[in-house]
Amino acid sequence: MPRYTTVLFDADNTLFDFSKAERNALLLTLKSFDIPPSDALVADYSRINDEMWKRLERGELTKEALRVQRFLIFCQTHGLRADAARMAVTYTDFLSEQTCLIDGAEEVCAALARQLRLYIVTNGIYSVQTRRFAASALKDCFSGLFISEELGFEKPHPGFFEAVKRQIPHYRPEETLIVGDSLSSDIKGGLAAGIDTCWFNPAKKENTAHLPVTYEIKSLAELLALLLP
Repeated sequence: MPRYTTVLFDADNTLFDFSKAERNALLLTLKSFDIPPSDALVADYSRINDEMWKRLERGELTKEALRVQRFLIFCQTHGLRADAARMAVTYTDFLSEQTCLIDGAEEVCAALARQLRLYIVTNGIYSVQTRRFAASALKDCFSGLFISEELGFEKPHPGFFEAVKRQIPHYRPEETLIVGDSLSSDIKGGLAAGIDTCWFNPAKKENTAHLPVTYEIKSLAELLALLLP
């Protein structure tokens, strides 16, 4: 028998290739506003966006504010005259069309789903995540999709995991594992919820927070040997 019956997967940069999706969506957005795209603009937007999501995790701003402020800061930084609010809407629409996956995600999830219950747990924007998930090759592998906007809390807040626990039938923390790329969101949240954690770390980043992760993997394929008997 498998040690775990339930696996909670983060979405972006764990199953979905968010870095690629972000780049594709931003390039399309820049072109829509007649702004010459460049690698420098993409890199700087990604930096600003990462900082904003960290602030969201810490409860320093709302997701609605995040959507527009990241583009406001981006435009101000680069002297762009584009309407940040309109740019935010355009970008979100393009992002919701991006279904690119991390290598091995489809095959690994299909194999795991034959024996385990899989759920997605994400802080991502509701409209983006639901559209991407519905159009992806993963949709038939998962028993549910938990999004912070619906639950009222962002990972790693304990309220997020309490809401997830209440909605999963026969939930048992000792039989539940969370898999994610973020130490501050997925791993910290899983530890606070009393469940085992698996840090997806393909870039071999240092665990600077010194969090006691249960497992660390470099590829999703490692989950097969880890989770299946």
